[in-house]
Amino acid sequence: MVISTRTLRFTIAVFIAGLPLFSFANPVSDTTKVQTEVSHAVADTTHAVAEASHEAHAEPTDAKSKIKAFINHHLLDSHDFVFSANEETGEHYGFSLPIILWDGGLQVFSSSKFNHGESVAENNGNYYVLHHEKIYKTDAAGTLKEGHGGHPENVKPLDLSITKSVVGILGIALLMFLLFTSLGKSFAKNGGISKGPGRIFEPLVLFVRDEIAIPNIGEKKYKKYMSYLLTIFFFILFLNILGLTPLGFNITGNIAITASLAILTYLITTLTANKNYWGHIFWMPGVPTPMKFILAPIELLGTFIKPFSLMIRLYANILAGHVVLMSIIALMFIFKSWIGSTLSFGLAFALSLLEILVAFLQAYIFTMLSALYFGMGNEEHHHDEAHH
Repeated sequence: MVISTRTLRFTIAVFIAGLPLFSFANPVSDTTKVQTEVSHAVADTTHAVAEASHEAHAEPTDAKSKIKAFINHHLLDSHDFVFSANEETGEHYGFSLPIILWDGGLQVFSSSKFNHGESVAENNGNYYVLHHEKIYKTDAAGTLKEGHGGHPENVKPLDLSITKSVVGILGIALLMFLLFTSLGKSFAKNGGISKGPGRIFEPLVLFVRDEIAIPNIGEKKYKKYMSYLLTIFFFILFLNILGLTPLGFNITGNIAITASLAILTYLITTLTANKNYWGHIFWMPGVPTPMKFILAPIELLGTFIKPFSLMIRLYANILAGHVVLMSIIALMFIFKSWIGSTLSFGLAFALSLLEILVAFLQAYIFTMLSALYFGMGNEEHHHDEAHH
């Protein structure tokens, strides 16, 4: 069927002319009703936003939120040592650690006063609360003043507590002392032949000496750095392995720890460097004089970038490994099926083996780069450069 243009125009004109005869406006009573409904909707929205804000700061209830909170809690340091916890009864199995604060004087008490962050601790008339493993000064009611970004504005005293990471560091230090003391004694008693547990670690000691220290520092000066290189290699290695145990340590995944290790390497490099090292930084031979003024600040900045890269590399690799491994394990609790749980377990097992390799690799890289920086600081002057 074909509609002529004249008929179509006439129909449109009649429709437009009749629009004023129809009213789409609501009567007064309906308008009042709509306004009332809008007011209720706004009130409901405001209430919902308030509830959402409260839930954001409350304890997680669903499985995914609980898993995320557990992973975040694992990545943080802890003021008590908890092996396991029963969510239904609220019981925690572990032991408390000493809290040492400087707040107008020395404040020493047990972390059991916090009751795993659920109670306010009182000591010498001062009140403290544990919030996300940070200690804030508060009142008897445990009031926290929420500031920008949801972080409390309460005063934080200087925290010198023996935390879970400190316990792990002290334990590894004691283990290394006993292990390598016995290794040294066995060498002395058996004519340079190791016995007992030392046989396992002797090849690693020789590896650090022959493959890391001598090639990067040189045969003349490598011996004065061997004690530090061996200590830093086994210290990082043992801490990385400890982080893979079910005890819940995340020491080398803590940027404060990796920063401390990087600062040690920087100080040793700076304090033991010879004049040729500083000469290559501030007045490089074989470079036009105008370029020396441009390159000197860049080279000086590079001395700070090197330890910074050491810090970030170790921290990021270990932290990422912990997050990925725990996330894969958590999939077993999310899938709740024999297929998904089996696949998650298999993938977690394979990743755990890979993390053992990463533990050795990160210890090797940190030690090798430290030795490389020591070698750069002790580089001898090349006579052919003087003729450029």
